[in-house]
Amino acid sequence: MLDSYLPLVLLFALAALFAVGSVAAAPLVGPRRFNRAKLDSYECGIEPSPQPIVGGGRVPVAYYLTAMLFILFDIELVFMYPYAVVADAVGVFGFVAITLYIATIAFAYAYEWRRGGLEWS
Repeated sequence: MLDSYLPLVLLFALAALFAVGSVAAAPLVGPRRFNRAKLDSYECGIEPSPQPIVGGGRVPVAYYLTAMLFILFDIELVFMYPYAVVADAVGVFGFVAITLYIATIAFAYAYEWRRGGLEWS
């Protein structure tokens, strides 16, 4: 009975071996050319500053809110893919369930839009 899982276990083992092997081999086969530009921090092509300019040294909360909204509306698509695959098999119950799910996400989107969370100021 467990023989059917053997290809899956081998695939995971091969993936883990590749990941560990790549990380272990990188310092051995990679170039060793260090200079000042490589050792400096990189901030989107501008000169790095000791503190952020906006907010007097604090990162604005809008960055975190935007990231949370992206995660919320990105993850909801992940839950819609399985329905798209088996839409014919689940019938009316699946249709009602996905409709309620989309309505919930649409309500959250409308709330965020009305509240001004999608405006960048």
